Amino acid sequence: MTLTDLSNGFRDDEQRRRVQAVIHDRLADDRDPQECRFLMRFWWQLSMSYREVSMRDLSLNVSQEKLAALEALIDAIRSSHAQIDAWAAGAERAFPVVEDRGFRCSSGSEC
Repeated sequence: MTLTDLSNGFRDDEQRRRVQAVIHDRLADDRDPQECRFLMRFWWQLSMSYREVSMRDLSLNVSQEKLAALEALIDAIRSSHAQIDAWAAGAERAFPVVEDRGFRCSSGSEC
């Protein structure tokens, strides 16, 4: 399954940015750099029409729980704008905000 069509599935830039914020703030955790790297490639894929990441990449590098969330998002993007909104709201409830440890460490705070 190709992911190059995802950038066209959003109602507008605001909806895309909300989904990207959920991925960035709630799924991409720098405590697992490999998973974080592929989640951020997926984050970028949502704005691009070329291949940044594949489903195979995601399935090999992202936890089952987060992969299931991404698969649900892909289905929502290919279904309707209302489904995308519902996905974002559900993901915001299901996943807590990830603390950015890299920023904290680089700013001189205890890691």
